[in-house]
Amino acid sequence: MQHNNSDTTNGMFDDYSLNPDFLDEVFSPDGAVKPAYAMIIEQLSQYSTADLAELYERAHQAFFEQGITFKLPSDKPKTRERVFPFDLLPRLINSKEWEKLERGAIQRNMAINAFIHDVYHQKHIFKDKLIPQELVTNSVHYSPAMVDLDPPGGIYNHISGTDLVKHSDGEYYILEDNVRTPSGMSYVLSNREVMKRTMFQLFGKYALKPVKEFTEYFLTLMRSVAPAGVDEPNGAVLTDGMQASAYFEHAYMAHSMGVPLVEGKDLYVEKDKVYMKTVAGPKRIDVMYRRLDDEFLDPEVFNADSVFGIPGIMKAYRKGNINMLNAPGCGAADDKAVYSYVPAMIRYYLGEEPILNNVHTYLCSEESDYKYVIENMDKLVIKPVDEYGGKGILVGSAATKAELSEYKQKIAQDRSKYIAQPIMSLSNHATYIEGNNRFEPRHVDLRTYTLLGKDMQYVLQGGLTRVALTEGNMIVNSSQGGGSKDTWVLEE
Repeated sequence: MQHNNSDTTNGMFDDYSLNPDFLDEVFSPDGAVKPAYAMIIEQLSQYSTADLAELYERAHQAFFEQGITFKLPSDKPKTRERVFPFDLLPRLINSKEWEKLERGAIQRNMAINAFIHDVYHQKHIFKDKLIPQELVTNSVHYSPAMVDLDPPGGIYNHISGTDLVKHSDGEYYILEDNVRTPSGMSYVLSNREVMKRTMFQLFGKYALKPVKEFTEYFLTLMRSVAPAGVDEPNGAVLTDGMQASAYFEHAYMAHSMGVPLVEGKDLYVEKDKVYMKTVAGPKRIDVMYRRLDDEFLDPEVFNADSVFGIPGIMKAYRKGNINMLNAPGCGAADDKAVYSYVPAMIRYYLGEEPILNNVHTYLCSEESDYKYVIENMDKLVIKPVDEYGGKGILVGSAATKAELSEYKQKIAQDRSKYIAQPIMSLSNHATYIEGNNRFEPRHVDLRTYTLLGKDMQYVLQGGLTRVALTEGNMIVNSSQGGGSKDTWVLEE
């Protein structure tokens, strides 16, 4: 269905093509602008094509000046950093819808926290045969070093990224959980800043929930899980250095919280306590937000060749002298096969019904599921259980016969490594396409960020809306060429 509204928007929404198979968040099926978006579309209609191109350039420049850049894994060492693509038409979520998302994200991550504790302690959920033990203990992210270890404050997944999509039925569905080192919070905060600079007129017209206090909540979280007996804890952000793809975020979080950004070489362990080297002498570190993968963390326990880690830090951690956000070994719950059991975890640990929907998941390790997947691959999305950033995903409906055949062989070689899900109808959102100088529908998802501390819970008000900038593409990750939008949660 074509939408033609050149009288109101200077032709920038001419030929906006509504696809009846997907929910459009900005336009109704009859082509009318949804009421919540009326003032935004009206504002955009006041710009000429040249004005809008200039606004986009200004936003692009603001990101570049702030250093909001990233590298793709495929980029050569000397490749110039990429500016994270940003779209100036924000995504709106009403307060009632958001309240459900918020409650659902907290519920889910509390159950995951209880699960991680159980996995490394009593293992009740395995004994009660709710989840196959080998599914978890055979995972590459399961950490024997965490067995019987109690982190200060009793929290493992202090910060979680929950990825959701809005389906054609108008409901949100959870696609996956990210509880190792979820990234992207800095983009949420930066998007709002850039939006205020470029589209400041809109902020007087909408009452929005703020995002900027997120880093204050993060600091409160860090203090809440400090080691016992430490009243004024010293925090730090641990990075693997400037070559890290998300280095901007590591620096941004440290700067926003007013804590030092450190690398492994800046720290050492003495008498099971962790110290930072400073010009004024050693300074003890009590709580560390780490953006370093488990395997590089402590060469005495994990990868002996790691040059990024701190020898002895796991011993200090086991003694309760330092806390790390997130706990090592969280990856046991950050697996696309374990994902399918989260509704069961919620019922088991919390005695509640899940607030948010899972997507039905076929485990290729199960005989009947495997048979179904092989016979219906062209209708499914195939995902490796332990990859991230959209790597290794095959969308069956878009795959060639050769690709389908190749994946059938891959799955047969190691069935436990793959899951499959129905192809979800990700909602569309009007997005400015630079080369075409107009707005076109593009698929979006949403990553929410949940903080869990001792007696505290907080969800970043809005989260990160990611956009697949290629027409028809369903994979929205920045590593696959996606961009983002500012996400506005409307007050009542």
